[in-house]
Amino acid sequence: MRSTLGHIGLVVSLTLALTVLGTPGWLDHAPTDAPTDADLASFEEPSSTPSPTSEPEPSPTSAPEPSPTGSPASSPANSPASSPGPEPRTATVVLSGDLLWHDTVWLSAAVDADTHPGGAGKGQEFDFDPMFAALKPIIEQADLAVCHEEVPFAPPGGPYESYPVFAAPPEIAPWIASMGWDLCTTSSNHAVDQGFEGLVRTADLLEQAGVGHVGTFRTAAERRQPVIFTTDQGVRIAVVGGTFSLNGFPMPEGRPWAVSMWNARNLIAQARAARRAGADIVIVKYHGGSEYVAMPNAEQVALAQKLTASPYVDLVVGEHAHVVQPITKVNGKWVVYGMGNAIAQSESERSRAYEGITVSFTFREADPLADRGFVVDHAEYVPTYWNHFVPSGRPIRIQRVVRALATGRGDQSRLLEALLETRAAVDLLGHAKGLEER
Repeated sequence: MRSTLGHIGLVVSLTLALTVLGTPGWLDHAPTDAPTDADLASFEEPSSTPSPTSEPEPSPTSAPEPSPTGSPASSPANSPASSPGPEPRTATVVLSGDLLWHDTVWLSAAVDADTHPGGAGKGQEFDFDPMFAALKPIIEQADLAVCHEEVPFAPPGGPYESYPVFAAPPEIAPWIASMGWDLCTTSSNHAVDQGFEGLVRTADLLEQAGVGHVGTFRTAAERRQPVIFTTDQGVRIAVVGGTFSLNGFPMPEGRPWAVSMWNARNLIAQARAARRAGADIVIVKYHGGSEYVAMPNAEQVALAQKLTASPYVDLVVGEHAHVVQPITKVNGKWVVYGMGNAIAQSESERSRAYEGITVSFTFREADPLADRGFVVDHAEYVPTYWNHFVPSGRPIRIQRVVRALATGRGDQSRLLEALLETRAAVDLLGHAKGLEER
């Protein structure tokens, strides 16, 4: 979110309506093929071998739809105009990888709360600002900033839990808002680590902080309500989420709608509902892939093919593998197979798990007069690296790799390694003409 909006602007422009402030027409007068409770529930039961392509894609031809924003149907006709038309609107969306709150991450933040000049004396148990200081300007400057809150929050005061079943400090929720993130995806393999109660608590805390949440749901009615964020220029951006697994936990009993799964039919149905609710741009942010493997697996590739073939989907972005995966184009649309972690503390020998990317896509209105939708005008990624924390050592600091190398700050050898490895992962599949690194 742009820093000029501040936090009051965040809550107001969360016309995210969390779109929850009003009921869009598609709910009151749903077309016959709009997703119902039964439809969505039937897509959602997790299986031991999930397949994103196991069900056919819904037909997009049953009702007229806005033009897909990824590829305008044709060039505007050359005709004289008596006066210049409106300026095309733009919207920059910034997305980050897994916020995976291992205990050493919050222990590092506790050290900063006690000793860092910006945190000492505030009376806080945790101070995450020094850890994320290098990323904050990128997050704040976005029209829409999206994080991935991978794990549920604990009750106030804890107990806090780390791997393998997580419960993160609830103080993180208002801190997410203070960073400038507007909404977070919450569908992950850890979504029900603390049961349905933890899922609800996480959504409540984010909502109380003015942050939207996507991919987990407290009620069936919430599941039917697309999450649409409206920018200052009036661009309406929807985000859809889904996860490949719940780590063996069952879907909460009697609540088959509680977590969105990643099969293509489900995600496209949600994208279609968002478009019908007025979204100009629809982003699918999935949680899946093979952990610690840079190459996307067959399920990811098949899912990306299905999603990008749909006229309802404009951009596909993934996370979960805990390492950077390729950025490419599929069916003419951008796909980020995996952003790696935004923060985590895996085993120290897993070097790639201490590297990630934050991605930025600027959409431009193709033709304001002809309602031809939006196209991606600029795409870039920002490589990041952070150190391993031990209680007697230096607190965690995320570094923007390119900038740190240019200014000579930090361990130059390790930063160069991170840059080269990240570039190699991003370029694994090619077909990314126009993608920039910064």
